[in-house]
Order: sequence, then C-alpha cells, then structure tokens
Amino acid sequence: MLLPLAFPVKSFAGASAYLSQMGNLPGLLTRAAAALLTLAPMGSWPASDPVRSSSNSQAQSVNAAIIAHQDDWQLFMGDVLSDKLRQPGRGVLVYLTAGDDGRDSVYWLTRERGALQSTSVALGLPESNIHTCSVTSMLGHSITRCMIGSTESYFLRLPDGGRDGRGFASDRFQSLRKLRAKQISRIDAIDGSASYNSWSDLMATVAAIIDQNAAEVGVHTTDPNIVRNPHDHFDHRMAGLLVADARTGENWRVSYYVGYALATRAANRTTRQTQAKTALFLAYDREMQAADKKWSAYREHPLFYSECLQRTYVRHVPPPARR
Repeated sequence: MLLPLAFPVKSFAGASAYLSQMGNLPGLLTRAAAALLTLAPMGSWPASDPVRSSSNSQAQSVNAAIIAHQDDWQLFMGDVLSDKLRQPGRGVLVYLTAGDDGRDSVYWLTRERGALQSTSVALGLPESNIHTCSVTSMLGHSITRCMIGSTESYFLRLPDGGRDGRGFASDRFQSLRKLRAKQISRIDAIDGSASYNSWSDLMATVAAIIDQNAAEVGVHTTDPNIVRNPHDHFDHRMAGLLVADARTGENWRVSYYVGYALATRAANRTTRQTQAKTALFLAYDREMQAADKKWSAYREHPLFYSECLQRTYVRHVPPPARR
C-alpha cells in the first residue's frame, strides 16, 4: 500500500524566519541561530544538484544512520551526514523506536514527518516534495519505508524506552535496553506491525536493511561508550550498542557520535556546519510545532539545542579485521 505524503521543505531563509517568529525564546537562541542562518544563502546546498536514484540493483556504497529517535541525526551528526547523503550510492536512515515518549500516534507520526522534512533539506530538494512511503518486508518483519531521492528511511516503530530505558506503561514497559539485557523475550512495534523475538533478531533485520546491494558500508550512530558519551538517553546508547554488536559480523566502517554530552564540550563547528545542522533541525522542529506548539524542542530547551548545533564530536572505527 503506497502512502504518498506531501510536506513543504524549508530553506535556510525559511528557518531564519521561523526563529524570528519564536519571539518568546531566550535571546541567545534567536540571535545566535538566526544570525548563523542568514550569513550564507541556500546555495551551500544547491537545489539544482542531481539527486541519485536508489533503484539501481548493482552493488554500491552505502551511507547509513542507525538512530533511536527521529531528531537524533540532525542534532548529533547532521552536518556530517547531510554531506554523506549527497554522495553517490545509497543513503539509508533506520529509526529504531517510534520516539513516542509514551504518547499516542498523532505525536510519533508527526515526528516521522519531521524526520522526512529534514531528509529533504539535507538533499537540497525543492520546497515542495512528495515523500512516497510503503510497507516493506525484511526477514519477515513489516517495516514502513519512505523514499526521498536517493535515500530510504525505515521506521521500525519500536517502543521508546525513555531516558532511563525502563519504558512506558502505554508500551507495556518494553524497551531496547530490556531486550538486549534479556529482561523481555521480545519487543513489539507500537503499531502492531512487527515483533522481534530477540536482540539478535533485531540486529539481523537492521543489518539486512543496510546490506542490500552494498559494496561498502559506512554506518553513523550514537556512541555507546559511557566515558566518551556520558549521561546519554538509553535509547541512544542502545542504538550504538546494536551497531557495535552487529559490526563484529559485518564489514562496516562505523562513526560513533557524542549525544547529550555535546552541550558540555567546546564549540567546534564552522559557520557553514552550524548552518547545516540548524536548518536540518529546524525542518524537523517546524513540523512538530505545526501540529502542536508545545512539541517544539527549541521551546522546551533552547539553550541546550543551540549549544548542540554548534558541536559535533565523533570517533571512527574501521571494519573488523578478517582472519
């Protein structure tokens, strides 16, 4: 069943205007982020650049992000990943949880639309773009897949575990943390679309998504190392651990990114890199606010998000040695 979804895609200029409308935010955010966005035109990502087709069945390079929530890649690795997604080959984004926060489908479906908005902005597509989504099967699991240009976004819609990984009552307290620790025997997508009978089952499914027609694979995820990336959301940590566990049997180059701890590090992004992250995140945030102003992440924690957008910290791990 095809589900054509039409969402407007915004530019740097639109993001700047959006910030200026949020007049009740602290001055730091409006002055810093809005100024950064207006320093350079949208030409940094030319809309006229050709977008590659993902229908090629021949082996090709893959740049993939395996993340917990729909706003993670924009915030923690957006400037790097957007450049990768515009390179030749497949671009794949795997969202492990619905990011539901224990709320109903209106909330988490809006988060998915926001993630797709960010993907369109990353590809430099025109302001009006059709996102075509369908249900695909991977190792017997039904997964929603959305195609945008050369990218494929997979929404597994597993329960959000919450900051501590304990889960929510509305999801029967299921979580990725509990699945990996074998505290639960399976985990169910919150829309009833699929069930995963073990951590290995989930790993194999994600690997099958990434490895389709893959010649070489670069994977981007949040860092599970609690020394390098302390105090992070447990779902972020589980995304990184899933990659760490899976890569032992895969020929993946992995990039691990600092999550919530970003705000404690020194700013290290150039103006253009900060512009890129800001435009990506605002595309997501704008979709959330259109549904409900209280869902704006910027409004909730403006200083934290402003600081994260000026920082990206990553470590790279080569493919495991083959004997």
